[in-house]
Amino acid sequence: MERANPVLEVRRGTKRFPGVLALDAVTFGLMPGEVHALVGENGAGKSTLIKVLTGVYQPDEGEVLFRGEEVSFSSPGESQAAGISTIYQEVNLIPLLSVAQNVFLGREPRNGLGLIDIPRMNRDAGEILGRYGIEADPKASLNSLSLGLQQMVAIARAASIDARAVIMDEPTSSLEAKEVQTLFGVIRQLREGGIGVIYVSHRMDELYEICDAVTVLRDGKLVHSGSLSKLSKLELVSMMLGRELDEVQKKGATNFGEEDRTAAEEPVLEARNLTQRPLLRGVSLDVRPGEILGLAGLLGAGRTETAKAIFGAGQLDAGSVKVNGKAVKTGSPASAIRAGIAFLPEDRKSEGIIPDLSVRENIVAAALPRLSRAGLVSEKAQDEVVERFMGSLGIKASGPDQPVRELSGGNQQKVMLARWLCMNPKVLILDEPTRGIDVGAKAEIQKLVDDLARDGLGVVFISSELEEVVEGSDRAVALKEGAVVGVLSGDEVSERNLLSMLAEGGTEGGTEGGTEGGATDGPENGGQG
Repeated sequence: MERANPVLEVRRGTKRFPGVLALDAVTFGLMPGEVHALVGENGAGKSTLIKVLTGVYQPDEGEVLFRGEEVSFSSPGESQAAGISTIYQEVNLIPLLSVAQNVFLGREPRNGLGLIDIPRMNRDAGEILGRYGIEADPKASLNSLSLGLQQMVAIARAASIDARAVIMDEPTSSLEAKEVQTLFGVIRQLREGGIGVIYVSHRMDELYEICDAVTVLRDGKLVHSGSLSKLSKLELVSMMLGRELDEVQKKGATNFGEEDRTAAEEPVLEARNLTQRPLLRGVSLDVRPGEILGLAGLLGAGRTETAKAIFGAGQLDAGSVKVNGKAVKTGSPASAIRAGIAFLPEDRKSEGIIPDLSVRENIVAAALPRLSRAGLVSEKAQDEVVERFMGSLGIKASGPDQPVRELSGGNQQKVMLARWLCMNPKVLILDEPTRGIDVGAKAEIQKLVDDLARDGLGVVFISSELEEVVEGSDRAVALKEGAVVGVLSGDEVSERNLLSMLAEGGTEGGTEGGTEGGATDGPENGGQG
């Protein structure tokens, strides 16, 4: 029997942006009636590939084929009209219209006079929702539904269009467990109807429940494509992160010190039951003075959300934070800063540096109230602070008055570090501090983190590079889907153990040391076994 041709494919698709090769000769094919997982960490190229397939971007090289013919869609609307339906993570409907109006948006049924046939539209929408097991009133305003139900309406709309390929980008991010199973029912119906589905998700259990094939992207390159059932979860996670488990050695390529740091017994930071639905589910952890606590997890695991929750950037549904045993008001960065918590965000360009200001102004920005007397800022005090930290952190600039935007990524990162260190913090939270900087600057940042911990600072270190977490951390907390799935200490902190936790929610060596380390993974904090 002759093998069917892909319903949607890209051949050697390449897409460049200034300074970035977002897609590097990627070949991808979706078969009719196949549910195909598309996975990879942040920046792997998943979104770019989807946008190339749907006409948001034109490939610089390569070709896109739909139903066996080369196509060049100029917009997502054109690709949808051809038969490619896309469901995005954010609900892309009109809240003030009814459910039925959203289901039939742009293709409303008409009566003999050319007017919209509202009774028929409501009736047909009800049949579509019922067919897929979605419990929503067609006449109800969309914004009266929960976010999860709104997403299900978007899915019903996509499924009801005469599509031959459906792309689902993190479709379960706002769904409850019951709604996820309804979604899977929809997907199975699409599969039975010969419709191909591209399924983008970071949730391992979902992939293995619903997907037939998988394509792994990393740094814009195709790493693997084939049957999902032939890969273990551990192998899949290893591919996504680019780690060969058998080749992991005791000492890797980071510049973290080999010797153990001595941490105090009493924690400087205690976070308990941090809950922010649906992103965080009862995360608990603590950090001692002189200790580096690593946070590990795949994209969407809750690493950044945990950091922001501790720093007060966003309201919590539940949870508490203490510094040196004293409660810190949650949801208030000002309270966190006063308590001694410093936070270096992942996106230094939009959340960190102030690009049009000088190195000096960026460094002293947070410390101005402390450096002022009677409302006047002492220039001498500023100069002393700036000179001290430019020297101690090795910030390479023509001088303190150089615009910070002109510095390299590594030096911008050091400027942000200096801003917080001049506040004399007790806890330093670093979210991907080495991302996007060159190897030399990365080594310098790693050594700085090491030195800060030796000086008694409590450090929370977040990195998508497991090698950094393993070699830089005294203890490591593994997060999965917004919950703690285990804590490793001392010699337990290894790539194999962390990968096992991220893939399965468990560790080869056990997690008894986890509860002793101050982070819990029981049902009381939403953890998963």
